[in-house]
Amino acid sequence: MSLNITRLTATQRDTLALRDERVRYSWNELNPVMNRAINALLALDYDDRRIAVYANNSAETVIAYIAAFHAGVSSVPASYHLTAVEIAYILENSGAKALFVSPETAEAGVEAARLAGIDTVIGWRCAPDDRIIPWEDWIAAASEEEPPTDMPSQPQLHYTSGTTGTPKGTETPPTMFPAASTIEDMIDQMRARVELIPAGLGLVVGPLYHTGPLTTVRSLLGGAGVVVMSSFDGEKVLAAIEKYQIANCVMVPTHFQRLLALPKDVQNKYDVSSMKRLAHTGASCPREVKKAMIDWFGPVLIEGYGGTESGSVVMINSEDWLKKPGSVGKAIPPFEVIVVAEDGKYLGANDIGQLYFRDATGRGIIYHNDPEKTAASHIEPGVFTLGEMGYLDDDGFVFITDRVSDMIVSGGVNIYPAESEHVLLTHPDVSDVAVIGVPNTDMGEEVKALVIPTDPENLPDIEDLNNHCRKSLAGYKCPRSYDFVEDIGRNTMGKVNKRALRQKFWSGERTIGG
Repeated sequence: MSLNITRLTATQRDTLALRDERVRYSWNELNPVMNRAINALLALDYDDRRIAVYANNSAETVIAYIAAFHAGVSSVPASYHLTAVEIAYILENSGAKALFVSPETAEAGVEAARLAGIDTVIGWRCAPDDRIIPWEDWIAAASEEEPPTDMPSQPQLHYTSGTTGTPKGTETPPTMFPAASTIEDMIDQMRARVELIPAGLGLVVGPLYHTGPLTTVRSLLGGAGVVVMSSFDGEKVLAAIEKYQIANCVMVPTHFQRLLALPKDVQNKYDVSSMKRLAHTGASCPREVKKAMIDWFGPVLIEGYGGTESGSVVMINSEDWLKKPGSVGKAIPPFEVIVVAEDGKYLGANDIGQLYFRDATGRGIIYHNDPEKTAASHIEPGVFTLGEMGYLDDDGFVFITDRVSDMIVSGGVNIYPAESEHVLLTHPDVSDVAVIGVPNTDMGEEVKALVIPTDPENLPDIEDLNNHCRKSLAGYKCPRSYDFVEDIGRNTMGKVNKRALRQKFWSGERTIGG
């Protein structure tokens, strides 16, 4: 049976497996739906066995991802904020042959599919459109028979913003999704992983195109039930934790700040004692915010530092963080932390340098169809960097102090300035531009553009610049503010020192890790 519910007792099979704000499935109810979705995926006409999911959070979104795992199909989680042009690029680059959409993304998804030459668009709860196959019809037409499980499992293909102007794909690393010779073996490994976390339901509060929330979804493969929220609402999150006795959740620091901003009477209204593991990742967490969350929820916070490319490479629990505030933790297997000076020498404890991570498996990180970017991230086979500066203390705890790369992290979302810069440079009133991350109390960082105008006597209209960006970029990649400057420090080789440009906007020492 799909999801291996044969391993559950009769009582367990009637318990909650998956729900959102509209629908609820027990394990018994979910199994035939999953069988049909898996068999429908197996029947699709494609060679590369890859589909893309461009949809808002819902039970159907989860089913699409889980069915892909079961069918040995690689899924591409695509941000529902992206424009049709951006999605079309991902479809073409990934080789996806089918696209799943929700009501909110249907129009842009159909256009993206047209641009990418994809004929199969499947959508749930969408308005009638002869270009979209209704989800209900697609499911109903498939067999309810148990699907095969002897094919190899396939990792997801995630896209990060591009350092050179286009997004880069990277497969889910083995540390997050096991490499398995068969679906049966994959499910066995996922069950073993689920047994390592506290028993109970998981809550999804972040968008399902991010690896953090997808970790909770993947736990469904291992027998852990999942509650999916369509979007983050602080009080509704607290209410869900109490109502469903949520034991596990993944958040980003922006979520913490919004919970802490709720009135005290709202905070005290809900019982959150069921939470046993509240993981956070995606961005630095201000020390006062993390301390307040530990005081509220108890010592259940687990912080993971890493990237989509690698999974978590360093981790810290609440007890250790209270002893080492600001640290992101110690290396976890199969990784070892190495601090490297500008001259390439390895540094000792308490010396700041670029952080590298040695992968004992030798894999390192891999970018899809981009051997140059893959090579540039390594100093030797299996030893890679995520682009940040820091140091190891005497006890082996990692502290991050600055960022080498130009990446901006806003609300847990990675943004590479090159994409915004490429678009802005096509505006006739922009002579040159540098895009950087500057402080934002709620989101951690926000996007700022330093613009050299074509005509200094007639500055570009900011709203015109905004509209120009929005035609080609998702809203979160567009600058929140513009400064008109005479120089951005571009050297004779055409390089811009982003660290120097950022420095004046950050007061005091900038500590990415807390």
